[in-house]
Amino acid sequence: MSAYAPGEFVEQESFMSATEIRALADQAGIGPGVSVLDLCCGIAGPGRLITRELGCTYLGVDFSSSAIDIARESAGDLPCRFEVSRIPPIPPGQFDAVLLFETLLAFPDKETLLQEIAGALMTGGRFAFTMEAGSPLTEAERERMPDADTVWLTPLQDILTSLERIGLVVRWQEDLTRSHRAVADSLTEAFAADAADIAAQIGRTALEELLAAHRLWSEWLREGRVRKIALVAEKV
Repeated sequence: MSAYAPGEFVEQESFMSATEIRALADQAGIGPGVSVLDLCCGIAGPGRLITRELGCTYLGVDFSSSAIDIARESAGDLPCRFEVSRIPPIPPGQFDAVLLFETLLAFPDKETLLQEIAGALMTGGRFAFTMEAGSPLTEAERERMPDADTVWLTPLQDILTSLERIGLVVRWQEDLTRSHRAVADSLTEAFAADAADIAAQIGRTALEELLAAHRLWSEWLREGRVRKIALVAEKV
């Protein structure tokens, strides 16, 4: 909470601010009666915010059963449903909007994922997501990045080409690089300031990996090695 501006932390597990989450939801046309599928939702901080403020119907999916337990408990009386599932495959059904915040990076096979997302959308449905745009990591970069097996960078043009090929047309796009670099810096400072308490809870090795990863993201965003992009694409 100390790393975000007042009111901008809503239990998101990402560099996104509450303002950016609201903006992306607005661009995706989320509102009363809109059915939303949130992939890799984690503890669903953004999903709960969107459901509470916009009145949509919501299904959050994540492979972590512990994260889903927290999401269910935190949702209270909100009209949210949650499922534990590995993605892909996408849960059955069709939706007005599919969300994928800050986790496209973790999928090495993005084409298959995007095809399944397109299949889950009704005609006119919207896919709202963020991505880390850049060329794939070199071997030297993979050695520096903790959990490098979850870091699969892709050039923006490759994603745009894949979206077009499967019938998803980009309607809105925004570069979030500067704001996300600032959040990465702020989180790094906050983690370092509370290092002793954090290490007591998760261990010194995990803390060092947490700091190393955030310092790398800050460096890459500052130098232009990676760009953070938010997009909304419509199924035509």
